[in-house]
Amino acid sequence: MDPEDIEKRFAKIEWRLARIELRLARPGSPTTAAAAGPAAPKAAPPKPGSGDRPSLVTSILGWGGAVALVLAAAYLIRLAVESGWLTPVRQVALAAISGFAMIAAGLFLRNVNRQYAGLLPAGGVAILFLSIYGAHLFYGFVAAAPATVAVILVCLMSLWLCRTFESELYALFAVAGSYSAPLLISGAPSITDLVIYFSAWGVVFSVFSIWHGRRLIYLLALYLALIIFDYIFRNKAPDAWAAALTFQTVQFAIFGTATAVFTIRNKSPLDPASAWGHLPPLLIFYFLQYALLKRHLPELAPWIAVGSGAVVAGLYGTARAVAQRALPGGEFLLWAYVALVLFHAGYIESVPYEWAPWVAFAVMPVAAAVTLRHGSGFQASWPVWIAVIVVFAINYLRVAFDADLRAVPARSWLAVAYAAQLYLGYTFLRNREPVKGVATLVLLAGHVSAMAAALHLLTEGIVESTAWGVIALACLGLSLWQRDRVLAQSSLLVFGAAAAKVLLYDLGGASPLTRIISLVVLGITFYLGGLLYQRLVVSVGK
Repeated sequence: MDPEDIEKRFAKIEWRLARIELRLARPGSPTTAAAAGPAAPKAAPPKPGSGDRPSLVTSILGWGGAVALVLAAAYLIRLAVESGWLTPVRQVALAAISGFAMIAAGLFLRNVNRQYAGLLPAGGVAILFLSIYGAHLFYGFVAAAPATVAVILVCLMSLWLCRTFESELYALFAVAGSYSAPLLISGAPSITDLVIYFSAWGVVFSVFSIWHGRRLIYLLALYLALIIFDYIFRNKAPDAWAAALTFQTVQFAIFGTATAVFTIRNKSPLDPASAWGHLPPLLIFYFLQYALLKRHLPELAPWIAVGSGAVVAGLYGTARAVAQRALPGGEFLLWAYVALVLFHAGYIESVPYEWAPWVAFAVMPVAAAVTLRHGSGFQASWPVWIAVIVVFAINYLRVAFDADLRAVPARSWLAVAYAAQLYLGYTFLRNREPVKGVATLVLLAGHVSAMAAALHLLTEGIVESTAWGVIALACLGLSLWQRDRVLAQSSLLVFGAAAAKVLLYDLGGASPLTRIISLVVLGITFYLGGLLYQRLVVSVGK
């Protein structure tokens, strides 16, 4: 037989063997089990009750049913006051029984579909909260101590149910139902009772969130606690400001600690996206508390605000020390809160108006020194830098246009100080690639401030224009020495401003001799400027 034919036959046999092996390797093949032998591992049976994830329509229907049941229980309790067809005790008992029935039904159905069945206990927990509220705050047949114990027991039950159903959906529903109970039931509960209940829920839901590993639970509780309590406080008992201040402080401590403990225990630091979700409640707390302090304790308000910033820094420092790793989200929250405290409590509320320009002048180098010492650069501390730049810009405009500076000490030298600081800032930034565009803006702002200083210190128009020309010549000289084309080009703007001032302002109504002197000064300045600029072009190349 020809050797080539033999090789072709062997190639066909190998190809057929490969196809047989491929079929044997396919899962579900009838020959797979036999080929695998007794050592082949058996597939693990599906987890009981896991089921498929509910579809969007199924989830919407489930949520709608649970919400409808909760609202029905709420109106059932309210109906006792309006119609009287059942006694309050029977009304509350019926609502509590329905809550327990929903929890039992969810436990019974969890083997069918665990996630969908978890919606029923969520509604049941909320109904139990409503029942406790109705029994204690509005009908009065349950004292404060038993009601508090009942709330704690229901919250502990919710913890157990969360672990049983392995889903936080119904827990979020329980959070919303518990905090919104005062809005669903008519009446006027005391602020002290609300402080106790809301604080207890804050602790329990924070522990629950940490244990379950989901930040959304304590975050939702924080939002609802601050907003709903403030609404009830302002509309029901606006004079109880001490209780409201206590509540805000307690909530700040509870949820600040929860954020840090969550990071440490679950080894899950805040990412930037989660940090943005934590920022609004932090701002809500700050402004709610500061408004309260400003009205009732105005002298202590800025100091308490600074103290809250120190607490945030302490929580962040503790979490970072224990975690021994970078916490970018926590660092962002820290700098954002510090920026808010410095800008609002430190600058707007505490700095006298006549000293504001000098404070803004001093804050800029301090912020630069702290940023450089911190080591993380501008990327981490950008919220503080935004606050510093806003403060500086406001006072820079006041200085440049000489707006309301009569009471400012040494106001004539403010423009000189600002110009010197801006020129130093340009020197520091000009060789740093990421901020070269910012450096150019700083340089132009320095030129404007220097020209404003000439207007503030000098009185004769021709002398002012001469000073502007000297500034432009000095910039050209420095640009030639430093081989800085940006500085040289920016000096042309000063030359242009000086020329426009001479032609449009200095010559108007001036005597012939003054006009001659002005034009001579302008001509000499421009000629020297052109000579220096030409030397710069030759030295650095076009």
